[in-house]
Amino acid sequence: MKRFGLLGGVLSHSFSPQIHSVYGDYEYKMFLLAPEALEPFFKKKDFDGINVTIPYKQAVIPYVTSLSPIARRLNSVNTITVAPNGNIYGDNTDYRGFSYMLKKAKISVTGKKVVVLGSGGSSRTVYAVCEDEGAAEVIIVSRGGSINYDNLNTQSDAEIIINTTPVGMYPNNGRSPVKLDMFSKCEAVADLIYNPLKSALILQAEKLRLNYINGMSMLAAQAKYSSELFTGIPLEDELIERAVDTVNGIMQNIVLIGMPGCGKSSIGRVLAKRLGKAFLDSDTMVYNKTGKSAAEIIRSDGERAFREEERLAAQNAGKTTGSVIATGGGIVLDERNIDALKQNGIIVYIDRNIELLETADRPLSSGVEALKKLYDLRNPLYKKHSDFIINGNGSISETADLILLK
Repeated sequence: MKRFGLLGGVLSHSFSPQIHSVYGDYEYKMFLLAPEALEPFFKKKDFDGINVTIPYKQAVIPYVTSLSPIARRLNSVNTITVAPNGNIYGDNTDYRGFSYMLKKAKISVTGKKVVVLGSGGSSRTVYAVCEDEGAAEVIIVSRGGSINYDNLNTQSDAEIIINTTPVGMYPNNGRSPVKLDMFSKCEAVADLIYNPLKSALILQAEKLRLNYINGMSMLAAQAKYSSELFTGIPLEDELIERAVDTVNGIMQNIVLIGMPGCGKSSIGRVLAKRLGKAFLDSDTMVYNKTGKSAAEIIRSDGERAFREEERLAAQNAGKTTGSVIATGGGIVLDERNIDALKQNGIIVYIDRNIELLETADRPLSSGVEALKKLYDLRNPLYKKHSDFIINGNGSISETADLILLK
């Protein structure tokens, strides 16, 4: 069997094996190497083809026999194959991957002013694609360049924003390289980050109703083109979306919101077991940190103190992938919580009749009138922030079934 894999310096969060499993039935290993291990690795040639990721896309060039034209132009190699005579060939499929990403999102740079955030290797790839597709102007923004983040307001007429920096990437979620509202003519945003699925930059674009796309399709597309180089077998582009769906399914969280006592925690445990996902409860996360329940904090320190702990819990829960997350009833009161949970999550509102809600040990909804007042306040927020609304009047199992049908 042919031996393929991924070479890099940090591989713990890579989805390449899952993606390549869509493209072929072949061995795909992780080669986590220190810089000093590169030379012996290439001398041994114990592989038939490898993908290369940071920080080695340039460092591997001295070890290849020849480069493809695009790899030479970009001075970057992300795909290596070994010929029968032992020669090592370096190629770059990131260029085609980014082109696919733009086409999938129906983002045309032709005749447009494009601002590219970052000046690293990915920036060179993005610049080349934009140049070849006829962008009117491509501006590279870097911390030390003539166009930088301090004078970026001079580029407020940009129509397309493309982020190639790691700002906002896991585990530093929630950060954005720019505020999009400074770009009055912006119509589309492309972010090469794919973890989280919706970076802070993408969440801004969503709120502004701009066209946007994350980097998952580029990742899957470049892998498809690499697979073709590895095996010599052409593949249909439809497989790219299958690979995207595969990884999204692994990463995606299901976030449950709704009134206190609607059964979010119980439903969440059932869902997590059925889907093979981890289960998190924001109230439990608060208790594990403080040693107090939500009710105890509210009684002893006030609601504001609890909301701050809840915000931190939402922030940490939102960074996770592959989880079912049950939230407290007031999670929707702070939009920062929603942003954190939307990074990797589909938000499901469990709408249960107030007559059926459990009210024991719930200081904010302890009486009928208080409960109705709370519902009137929060129901519009639940609806606003949810992707799906589920009738929660049935049993725990029945409600879980309804969520799974979505």
